[in-house]
Amino acid sequence: MSKPERHVFICVQSRPAGHPKGSCGAQGSGELLRAFQDNFEARKLWGRFAVTQCGCLGPCSEGPNVLVYPEGILYAGVRQGDIDAIIDEHLIGGTPIVRLYPTEEAWSNES
Repeated sequence: MSKPERHVFICVQSRPAGHPKGSCGAQGSGELLRAFQDNFEARKLWGRFAVTQCGCLGPCSEGPNVLVYPEGILYAGVRQGDIDAIIDEHLIGGTPIVRLYPTEEAWSNES
């Protein structure tokens, strides 16, 4: 396997219902992961890019969270409707999507 240009990590962390931090899993990250995988397959992006599930990335209250390497760009509140933009603008085009950045409050509210 060759080194991917960029690697997408999708948090699928789950916590019990009612947990004060919430979780990306409870906010649909499993479906988001499958949608990324399906999109990679349909667009023949495997090899050029990679997508991997992972645990907690930080601002749980604003999940699902997606991290793109090598830049280390974190996206929060990602929905399936954001996948094409992440692929086209960031993975292929190299331009991060500022509107998907987590808020500063998300970091200060974590406990």
